[in-house]
Parts: sequence; C-alpha cells; structure tokens
Amino acid sequence: MTDRPLTLMAVHAHPDDEATSTGGILARYAAEGVRTVLVTCTDGGCGDGPGGVKPGEPGHDPAAVAAMRRQELEVSCEALKISDLETLDYADSGMMGWPGNDAADAFWQTPVEEGAARLAALMRHYRPDVVVTYDENGFYGHPDHIQAHRITMAAVEMSGLTPKVYWTTMPRSMMGRFGEIMREFHDDMPEPDPVETAAMAEIGLPDDEITTWVDTTEFSGQKYDALAAHASQGENIFFLRMGKERFAEFMGMETFVRVQDPTGAPVPEKDLFTGLR
Repeated sequence: MTDRPLTLMAVHAHPDDEATSTGGILARYAAEGVRTVLVTCTDGGCGDGPGGVKPGEPGHDPAAVAAMRRQELEVSCEALKISDLETLDYADSGMMGWPGNDAADAFWQTPVEEGAARLAALMRHYRPDVVVTYDENGFYGHPDHIQAHRITMAAVEMSGLTPKVYWTTMPRSMMGRFGEIMREFHDDMPEPDPVETAAMAEIGLPDDEITTWVDTTEFSGQKYDALAAHASQGENIFFLRMGKERFAEFMGMETFVRVQDPTGAPVPEKDLFTGLR
C-alpha cells in the first residue's frame, strides 16, 4: 500500500480549455482529496489581445497576450483548486488554416515524439491514475487540440504507466440544444446556417456511446469563476452570459469516453476513478 493520493492529469491545449470541458471534474476531485495536475501545452498567444484585437491586426502582440493569459490561467487554477500547473509553453498555432500553423515554433509543427517525451517525464513524476485529453479530432478540429491528443496518447505509451485514459466529449442530445441556447443569449445572432448546423450535429457522440457521465453540478460555480478568470477571451466564452444558475443547468454534467482501463470497471460509469477506490 502507498500513501500517494489518487492523481488526475488533464492535458489541454490553451489557457481556458481547462475550464470549459474539465473545470467541473478538476474542482470536484480536488474537493475529494485527489491530486489534480493540469498540463497546458501552448501559451495562448493567438488569443484576443486587449480590446479584443485579433491576431494579425495592428496592436496584437502575441508575447503580451501569452503573458496576460498565463496570469489568467493561474487565477483559474486557484478557482478550481488545482494542485499542480505545468506549462509546456509551445507557441499557439491558431485555428486550422491560420498562418501560425506553419510557424517553426508552433505546437502544430512540434514533432510528436518531442512533445510526448516532455509529457511522459511529467507523467512519470506525477504518476496519474487518470489521464484526460481530447479525441483524435481535438473535439472540433483545432490543430493544437489534435496535437495535444497525439502527444498525450504517445506519452502514456512512452511512460510505461497504465492509467485510465479518457477523451472529453459532448452528448449529441446536448449539442442539439447548443444552437438554441446560443440564440437565447445572442439577440443579434443570425438564423442558423444549415451547413453549420449539420456540422455541429456531428460533434460529440451519440448518448449511448458515452461511457462516463460525471455530475459536477455542485462545482459549477467554481467552473464559472474559472471561465470568468479568462476575461481577455470573454468575447469567445458565451457561457458567461448565462449567469451562474443557467450555467449550472447547462454545464453541470461533464462527459467522457473511456479509451484505456486497467481496472475492467463496467460502463457506463459516473466516476473517472471507478475501479480505483
């Protein structure tokens, strides 16, 4: 037996990603005494600058944006009571097709073996019992999310450890409501484009393919506060317009697909640590 606490490691692409899809589990498991380790792969330098200035526009300074977002990330970690923050500090690649994709120091251009070796070293240090990251499409096709998936899966193998491994996802039933809720909080939002609606419908998984449903409603306030900490990106975080009560209603359940499990625990499950405690 060991006195080492159970450990959760979440591997994310940018500052603010930790709050959106895993803020609830990070807060919940921290409250339960689990060691929570957040690895953020990029510096977020392709995010909005002061006043909402976009990458490539006059006045957008990626280094200044990265420094600002690092401060926001630390406030988010405090809100979620995250035990340990590790930053790999690769350059943000921007959205798929942006010029930043081709920058020599961009995360998207980093050899998977290099990123995986750095992450595997962190895994050997923290010895996570559960690892969470994105699916092979990075959930919605962002290059840095895809790369985070690639280095995480390679790092798990490289580390020689056998944690439970999960990919974040959303139930299609909820994605179907997403557009309606966005229009509720965006009065000027145009009618949905049929092509975009069809593409949205393909994100996530059918409900019956989701293996793990974790109720984090009790920690939705912390999750909201963590998102709010990333104020510089507020234009892109429409969930904040809901207010905490509606936010808890919509964002209180976090869902995952289990892709590696040494415990043989049956699915569906309600706890990422089923079979480990």
